Amino acid sequence: MIYNVYCDETCHLKKDDSNAMLLGAIWCPQEKIKEINERIRQIKKRNNVSSLMEMKWTKVSPSKINLYKDLVNYFFDNDDLHFRGIIIPDKKILDHKKFQQTHELWYYKIYFEMLKVIFYPKDIYDIYIDIKDTHSGRRAKELQKVCCNSMYDFSQKIIRRLQPIRSDEVQIMQIVDIIIGAICYENREFPNEFKKSNAKQEIINLIKERSGYTLKKTTLLREEKVNLLIWSANCI
Repeated sequence: MIYNVYCDETCHLKKDDSNAMLLGAIWCPQEKIKEINERIRQIKKRNNVSSLMEMKWTKVSPSKINLYKDLVNYFFDNDDLHFRGIIIPDKKILDHKKFQQTHELWYYKIYFEMLKVIFYPKDIYDIYIDIKDTHSGRRAKELQKVCCNSMYDFSQKIIRRLQPIRSDEVQIMQIVDIIIGAICYENREFPNEFKKSNAKQEIINLIKERSGYTLKKTTLLREEKVNLLIWSANCI
């Protein structure tokens, strides 16, 4: 079986205004991609939104709440779609010097930690990551090398491809962005005076209801729909 894996991350900078960081991926059989992307376009059309409009967590608003709910429900209703995520609850505890590594090396290692649950040695995976900056191409090559070496996949027969793509051009990537944004938002610490978005909280509550999880705890390793790991310093 050949699978496509769509990866994204949020609050990934070491120093920003978020305590939490999250890496996540949605994967599905490659033969289902066309059907899934078309279904997402239909959901947009039903909600009077152009298929070209990029849906992102940062754009969740009361006027578009039904659209975002429809996309989340579609993810849960489709047995071919699966999510895996790693939550770093507090970036301040990162101590790369102690573990004799750079932040970039740790980034590659934790990315593999996120992906390895998805991989099965007899299948083939094409992995796509969201373009963040001009370094995305180099990072994709390094990440593929780390993943292949860790899987003893030196001939790249399992991890066939790992390349950056633009999330606004791929419908499935937009669902990845929504789910990781929601989970990270649920794990962030906000100042007391910060006014949370009611619309975003509705999406979070829907994901919690449909998944059956609080989104703040590690799930069972074999969980296939929403698989989460709360990272701690001794994980890697």
